Amino acid sequence: MERPAWAPPGIDISVPSVSRIYDYYLGGSHNFEVDRQAARRAMEFTPGLPKIMQANRAFMRRAVRYAVDRGVTQFLDIGSGIPTFGNVHEVARKASEEARVVYVDHDPVAVAHSKAVLAGDDSAGVIAADLRKPQDILGSSEVARLLDLERPVALLLVAVLHFLEDSDDPYAAVAELRDALPSGSLLVLTHASYEGLPLPEETASGMVDVYRDIRSPLVMRSREQVARFFDGFELVDPGLVSMPDWQPDGIAAPQDGEMPEDPYAYAGFGGVGRKA
Repeated sequence: MERPAWAPPGIDISVPSVSRIYDYYLGGSHNFEVDRQAARRAMEFTPGLPKIMQANRAFMRRAVRYAVDRGVTQFLDIGSGIPTFGNVHEVARKASEEARVVYVDHDPVAVAHSKAVLAGDDSAGVIAADLRKPQDILGSSEVARLLDLERPVALLLVAVLHFLEDSDDPYAAVAELRDALPSGSLLVLTHASYEGLPLPEETASGMVDVYRDIRSPLVMRSREQVARFFDGFELVDPGLVSMPDWQPDGIAAPQDGEMPEDPYAYAGFGGVGRKA
C-alpha cells in the first residue's frame, strides 16, 4: 500500500478512520483507500450519507454565524475532523476579526492537517485530545492561550457524540464541559438518528454495522435522547430540528428553492442551546 507523503508518521493507513471517511463524503482528498472502501460499504445501505454530511456542514456554518451575531466570538470545536473549505475559523473570522478557535480531535491525520492549515494563524489552534476526557481539553495550553473561559464560548459538538457509546457516558462529558463554561455560552450540536432517514431502520442498520466493523460504533439516538445533551441549556428557536430546518432569526435563510430537495438532508438532528 503506497503511503501518501502527507500521511503523518506512525499512522496505520490500513485502519479506517471516521474523520477521513467524513472527508471522503465531503469530497475531500485526505483519505486512504481503506477509508473509501468503508464509506462505499456504508453507502450501499444508506446512499445519501454525503448529503447528510453536507447538511451537517451547512448547519455548522449557520450556527457559527449565529454565535458571532449574538456576540460570541470564542469557539471550542471538539471532534473537528479534517479541515475543509468553510471551516469554523474561516466562517467565524469572516463574521468577526476577533474570533478565536480551538480545534480538538483525536485522529492524528485530522490534527496534523489542522496544524498545517493554521500555520502562522495566532487566533486559532489545535489539540490532540478526546471528548471522553474533558479535563485534558479544558486544561490544555491552547485553550489557555486562546480562550477566556470567563467570557461566553461556543462549544461545537458537531457529528461527534454519535461516536460515543452509552458506556462512555457522553452525557457526563457534555455536562463537565458545560459546567466549565460561563453564562451566555452556546452548545452547537448535531447527532445521527434513524428518525428522518428516508429508508427503513432495518436497512439503515446495515450502515451502522459497517461502522461497528471498523471499531467506530455509530450510536443512533432518538430525538428525546439527543435533547438530553442540552440539559442546563435553553434551546434557541427553532429548537432541536432536522439540520436544514434550523433557520434562526437574524441569520439569512435559504431563498425559495434553495432548501435541500434530497430527503437525506433531513436525517438526524441539530440544535443550539444557550447557558443561562
